[in-house]
Amino acid sequence: MKIGFIGLGIMGRAMARNVIKGGYPLAVYDKFASCDDLAGLGATVVSSSREVAALSDVVITMLPNSPHVREAVLGPNGVLEGAKPGTIIVDMSSVAPAVSQEISALAAEKGVQMLDAPVSGGEPKAIDGTLAIMAGGDAEVFARVRPVLEKMGSSVVHVGGIGAGNVTKLANQIIVALNIAAVSEAFVLAAKAGVAPDAVFAAIRGGLAGSTVMDAKVPMILDGNFKPGGRLELHTKDLQNVLETSHRLNVALPLTAAVMEIIQSLIGEGMSGADHCAIVRYYEKLANVQVRRPA
Repeated sequence: MKIGFIGLGIMGRAMARNVIKGGYPLAVYDKFASCDDLAGLGATVVSSSREVAALSDVVITMLPNSPHVREAVLGPNGVLEGAKPGTIIVDMSSVAPAVSQEISALAAEKGVQMLDAPVSGGEPKAIDGTLAIMAGGDAEVFARVRPVLEKMGSSVVHVGGIGAGNVTKLANQIIVALNIAAVSEAFVLAAKAGVAPDAVFAAIRGGLAGSTVMDAKVPMILDGNFKPGGRLELHTKDLQNVLETSHRLNVALPLTAAVMEIIQSLIGEGMSGADHCAIVRYYEKLANVQVRRPA
């Protein structure tokens, strides 16, 4: 099975490396980034999404947002111009579910099948191949590409029809954002009260309040390390997709809306490229305290 990969940012580059390590022939393309490192691992570097599709049985896209996926698949020199009937598109970007459904319908007119299969876990799990992958689309198509997905993720789950993968990712992003905000409030309170935040972390992480988010983000906060990881500008994109989807479905998400405004305020202060654990900076400013390890 020949694989193509479009989109070689922080996440996509690491994922493509794991596809190569898994023994699959790989053609790669990125509109902006160099692919020399992947060429050194044996990937074939091409100059358009169309060329990727022409060389591939399965085309993986890992792009920032809905317009980028539309352009890569539907645009001039896009995937559908090079794909053969029977080609499978696996869009691993985080986009609005309605966009996945729209692109899938247009692909089907040309005999091309599609899964939406966004991921969770950030750069560390992309590097070590332990991402959580949530896939929507035809179950038989999912079964065919599952061995490829398992080179990139340790949890690979089929969650329903096309669009269901991105609904699941939106649910994931709600939980992550609200969890980081809750952690931020809690540790700012502890710091303001004069209790060492690293001691609070050690005391509560094994109880009901403990979480993967806490384990991943509190050490970064304690070190003042806001290098991404998951960038605020991308999380706000995901929350925008959450709110657009919730409004379409007439579902009220007041806590998500509140965290969205917190993130927007941080982006307005120039922190768009910071890790999403920088949400704590909002609360630190309100309380005039920093959550850091004792000197």
